[in-house]
Amino acid sequence: MRINGIILINKERGISSNSVVNKVKHLLGADKAGHLGTLDVLGEGLLPVTLGKGTKLFDYFLNKDKVYRTVFKFGYTTTTLDLEGEVTNKNDKAVTLDELNQVLCNFIGKQNQMPPIYSAKKINGKKAYQLARNGVDDINLKPKEIEVYSIDIIKQLDFNTFEFNIHCSSGTYIRSLCHDIANSLTTYGVMLSIQRTKCGNFSIDNAYTLDDIKNGKFQIISLDSIFDYSSVNLSQSQSERLLNGVLISFIGKDGLYKAYLNDEFLGITEVKDNFMKFKLRLI
Repeated sequence: MRINGIILINKERGISSNSVVNKVKHLLGADKAGHLGTLDVLGEGLLPVTLGKGTKLFDYFLNKDKVYRTVFKFGYTTTTLDLEGEVTNKNDKAVTLDELNQVLCNFIGKQNQMPPIYSAKKINGKKAYQLARNGVDDINLKPKEIEVYSIDIIKQLDFNTFEFNIHCSSGTYIRSLCHDIANSLTTYGVMLSIQRTKCGNFSIDNAYTLDDIKNGKFQIISLDSIFDYSSVNLSQSQSERLLNGVLISFIGKDGLYKAYLNDEFLGITEVKDNFMKFKLRLI
């Protein structure tokens, strides 16, 4: 069945992102499905699932900002920096709200972040967590530049346990952020939970559970509705030339446009100096 679009899923804790995608694909009878950014098995929250032509949007959404609600506990850490690993270090240091507020400002802005050893980062074609689980000691990960726009403490839940709201760039590891904050406090830290609440302009407020999908209580977002650009209707010959990689002349303002052939959404085109080409091709 040819279903094209995006459906926002509220992923439960304890299931992989790929499993969610496969379940949605099966329930809807879609021919293709994917997602716009994985969540760890222990993570929950917003998982945009792409259907049909929507699977071509992955690169477009690769660098979209994310917002997470997360809980950190200070005083110990694990091999995975979350509850999935084994405890490796601990101490008795008590962390106060005042101490936290004093160091959090140091983590706002662009910074180099070291990914966790137990992550999906690839080293010579193999994922880091696979190497770690196979007992490889020399896992040569490299830091990556990320950006944190805000870290807000929502509340203190318990001794050394705090809930945060974090707005960050794509590619940010919240587990690593927990580790780095703890290190600045001369203690250890572990991420107890994480929920993604936003991905680009998508919000968890509009997401559905797998049970909703089973019961038919959902809406699929059309692909053209997610782009806030002017529309342009192309002729058959114009569309054919563009689809063959040929620039076409176009009298109009420089910028991005939603391109259509009749009522079919072809993708996003870019106009510069009165010439048009595809920026994002969906067929």
